[in-house]
Amino acid sequence: MTMDAILGICLGIGLSASVGFRVFLPLFALSLVTHFGLWEVNEAWLWVGSSTALVTLGIATLVEIVAYYIPFVDNLLDTIAIPLASIAGTLVVVVTATNLDPVVMWSLAIIAGGGTAAAIKSGASATRATSSVSTAGLGNPIVSSIETGASAVMSVMSIFLPVIAFILTLTLLYVFFRLYKKIKRS
Repeated sequence: MTMDAILGICLGIGLSASVGFRVFLPLFALSLVTHFGLWEVNEAWLWVGSSTALVTLGIATLVEIVAYYIPFVDNLLDTIAIPLASIAGTLVVVVTATNLDPVVMWSLAIIAGGGTAAAIKSGASATRATSSVSTAGLGNPIVSSIETGASAVMSVMSIFLPVIAFILTLTLLYVFFRLYKKIKRS
């Protein structure tokens, strides 16, 4: 496996973690870097860097961010965002994992990409649900701001420091796993 392939996998998994916080922001970031030629993507996915994709994903990103600040709409979005995050997490690994055998690429994309995005989105959704119950939704804008910031930081880190983003993703998964076990016990 080449260094480019390893970096592409790290980028994809880092972006999958970012997708767990906001579905469209990492896709918009990927579109931006592809559009400006900063990152190479799978040949079949070159369209992600097109002007049309850039504008569409930019608008979707803005709508998603704003919608998460509307009380109760944020909780409704979480119900549909978990499956969307899984799909988007899978796709970002497929887009960024270049020069891999298709069987390996899709297996990695579904398990690592989709699984990472779904796990982080589930943890974020649980946090929002807890905030909704404990603060009557008043704390949800803070949760939304943290999630948007985490998605932006993870997206930028994945693009410019993919190996570090991969390590941070593993750390996030470990923290969510520990919190889940702690909540399950109580």
